[in-house]
Amino acid sequence: MPPRYDDHFIGGRWTASDADRRLVVTDPSSEAPLAAVPAGTARDADLAVRAAATAFPGWSAAPARERAAVLRRVVEGLERNATRFAGIITAEVGAPSRMALQTHVGLAIGMAAHCVETATSYGFEERVGHSLVVREAAGVAACITPWNVPLLLTVQKLLPALAAGCTVVHKPSELTPLHARLLAEVFAEADLPPGVANMVVGTGDTVGTALVTHPLVDVVSLTGSTRAGRRVAALGADGVKRVHLELGGKNASLVLPDADLRAAVGATVDQVLFNTGQTCLQWSRLLVPRDRQDEAVELAGRIMDGYVTGDPRDPATDLGPLVSAAAHARVTDYIVRGASEGGARLVHGGAGRPAGLTTGYYVRPTVFADVDPLTTIGQEEIFGPVLCVIPYDDEDEAVRIVNGTRYGLHGAVWSGDDDRAERVARRFRTGLVDVNGGSFNPAAPFGGFKQSGIGRECGTAGLEAFLETKSMQLPQRGGNGGPVVGPRLRATAPATTPPAAATVAPTAVPDEERNDG
Repeated sequence: MPPRYDDHFIGGRWTASDADRRLVVTDPSSEAPLAAVPAGTARDADLAVRAAATAFPGWSAAPARERAAVLRRVVEGLERNATRFAGIITAEVGAPSRMALQTHVGLAIGMAAHCVETATSYGFEERVGHSLVVREAAGVAACITPWNVPLLLTVQKLLPALAAGCTVVHKPSELTPLHARLLAEVFAEADLPPGVANMVVGTGDTVGTALVTHPLVDVVSLTGSTRAGRRVAALGADGVKRVHLELGGKNASLVLPDADLRAAVGATVDQVLFNTGQTCLQWSRLLVPRDRQDEAVELAGRIMDGYVTGDPRDPATDLGPLVSAAAHARVTDYIVRGASEGGARLVHGGAGRPAGLTTGYYVRPTVFADVDPLTTIGQEEIFGPVLCVIPYDDEDEAVRIVNGTRYGLHGAVWSGDDDRAERVARRFRTGLVDVNGGSFNPAAPFGGFKQSGIGRECGTAGLEAFLETKSMQLPQRGGNGGPVVGPRLRATAPATTPPAAATVAPTAVPDEERNDG
């Protein structure tokens, strides 16, 4: 029998839920149940938020170096439990075991360590003239994380929030909550004060809504779909909350005519197949000069054929399943639409499971050629191992295609001339662009333009997402030792009752709603 959990991590201990139903966590490679977890309630969310609010004054008042010392113990806990985290991620996400350990967990540990060091060297106070500018914790943060690269994206939010002095309520995806239970244990073993980090499992409609609308939550940070981002933004607006959104992408890898086609296509295919295509950063559109499309398509198909699809626990496996039956149905529907609605030519893969795999949410790596950039598969995020090859005739047309979606998260430019590649990258309306294979930098801001999100994560920007800025105007001393008072402060105070002629008409806009400065 798979384990059954009936609790959430609230106030430093495992706390029984009042949920009357359970969510089943499924192994996507076998379709067998892994565990049952409580479908958290609004009451569960409220308890977690109140625990975080109670812990906030003490945690936020602690010196940054003391918070950093606690969080270094969290990093050490991640390192000690790396193999356990990798096994859980393979089981609940379907990530191949090598990838789970080296990438999912390895990058998460590196990100956590970088967050701690960023906070350690950050200047939380500075003098600006006669003012003391203080950056302090924004309050209670609700962090809502997705299922695709769960530990990394959780660490990318929680560690900066905690380093900034915020207290946190974490809602992991209901599809992949088991890694979050282990992370809560790591927090407890690191002696994080009770209530500083809390975790509640549940659906977005229930727990997510309760967190975003809770009056004691000050900051909401979501990584998820654009649809979810719209909902969170609308709910957060009612309480004028700070909302940070990292959303979807329809990212393009642009190969310029002077590029090494083999290297560019190879890197693009490797990237689009990472995590079975289930990443917001994937380069799902490959733009190539029209006269080199056939060569690029043939090369992409050959590289895909070299990937081994199968049991993610087998060390030989490169490509695991999609995360769920719903994900499998969605990606399959996009492949069928791409092949049937016109404006694209199916040249590799297609709908259906790979040969020999009758169980599990597996799909075949797929390539479409001659993709009209305005078709469904040319515009919408598929979130699977599907590559759309789009031919272009000149550089200006290519850039228009790159920027011609509602997204703007990630992209790549390939050229034989680094300077040329950088010039073209500057024309991208995206938050992140890789130039000739430049690697990811955790110190650089990460986030999107347009409907790919609001705000930035990673590095100093990721820390500042959880800080508020306070200016304290300090007294200036005159020659006699007294404060220097400016003319504005010496002005005569207004009468308590305005003259009749100054009476405001009932139809006037209240001052707080005006926008005239």
